[in-house]
Amino acid sequence: MVLNESIVRQVPYFNTLQEKEIFLNVIGALSVRIISLAKACEVLKMNKDTLLQLLDAIGFDYSY
Repeated sequence: MVLNESIVRQVPYFNTLQEKEIFLNVIGALSVRIISLAKACEVLKMNKDTLLQLLDAIGFDYSY
């Protein structure tokens, strides 16, 4: 899925456009419960605590 590049560029914490786009897709999948938190961590190559802190930092309310 190709996202609007101007939106993708605004995503903090990631260096490349591809990493930012993957992050946005993962957030979308988490929000509609398509993937689990464990799968999101695997895709983003992060541990659970780091991902939860990042989600909190951007104001994304996620409960599991």
